[in-house]
Amino acid sequence: MNEILESLQRCVERGKVNIKSPYPPDMKGQDGTDELARKALEAGIAPQDILSKALIVGMQKVGVRFRNKEIFVPDVLMAAKAMAAAMEHLKPFFKSDELKHKGTIVIGTVLGDLHDIGKKLVSMVIEGSGWEVVDLGTDVSPDKFLKAVDEHPGCVVGLSALLTTTMVNMEATVQHIKSKHPAVKVIIGGAPVTEEFAAKIGADYYSPDPQGAVEFLNTRCTPN
Repeated sequence: MNEILESLQRCVERGKVNIKSPYPPDMKGQDGTDELARKALEAGIAPQDILSKALIVGMQKVGVRFRNKEIFVPDVLMAAKAMAAAMEHLKPFFKSDELKHKGTIVIGTVLGDLHDIGKKLVSMVIEGSGWEVVDLGTDVSPDKFLKAVDEHPGCVVGLSALLTTTMVNMEATVQHIKSKHPAVKVIIGGAPVTEEFAAKIGADYYSPDPQGAVEFLNTRCTPN
């Protein structure tokens, strides 16, 4: 059983989706996450073990390697695709309550900012670590963030901005959320954002990379 989980973890790290996938070239013709997740379930491995001992571990390693600049955006995208292929087999178990997410994070790019790539990368790595991600997209108003917080009690909020001109909207969003839900934790990130800015606007944490956000969620945020 451990051999299947180790292979599944390796396929997530390398971005090997299925046996037909030509990527990565050195794993051509080998089973990917699609086949291995199905085989793991057929072998009687608990869905929670598949998630926590293989998929999440693999994505955590991807997050660390990305932070260390050992891999790049295309590698993270392929790892996320491999993770998603395995998760398709686990979805029924989430619905039956055999599997539970660690918690929920509502994430979006703030009002006036249309940049999406950085937010998507963060979303993929966070989701790969076992959290449910509610992605509101780009150009998200403070009211839309607040509505999502109302709809997902106990959630964490992630705000992204790539323009210095939209950082003021990040501050307005934090204030809008905290005025009604002072206990909600807010993480911010983006190219012009700093730790000092996070402290100034009342955000709970600033992360320069996806793995930092994951570590904050796992160590300082109470799951639902």
